[in-house]
Amino acid sequence: MKTVALVAHDNRKQDLIEWVEYNYKHLIDFKLICTGTTGKLVELAIKRKLQKTEKMEYDITKLKSGPLGGDQQLGAMITEGLIDLVIFLWDPMQPQPHDVDVKALLRIVVLFNVPTACNRATADYLITSRLYKENYKP
Repeated sequence: MKTVALVAHDNRKQDLIEWVEYNYKHLIDFKLICTGTTGKLVELAIKRKLQKTEKMEYDITKLKSGPLGGDQQLGAMITEGLIDLVIFLWDPMQPQPHDVDVKALLRIVVLFNVPTACNRATADYLITSRLYKENYKP
């Protein structure tokens, strides 16, 4: 089972939730890791979608909020090889108080060769790729 990390800055949370609601059928087949508030919103979005269809189980882990160490927790998981894909909708137009952590997380995904989407279009490409459902080691 692949593990997908979902992270979004405050101004991009609504984008991520809309994306999750549209793609929930792809996402419930995988283990989800989310930072703080994003995790709560993702969980609610998936529950709403599943209530309208069939009841299904899914796996979601919520880390701390990004500014409170969640970005660092996720970075550690990446270095341990526990994350297969990252969807990180960050806000390039808004200064972040934890900008150093954001840059460190982006540096780690590149260093450890983890497929990463920073916008919805790239996220769509990644989860619709045939490699998404196959066993793939970069």
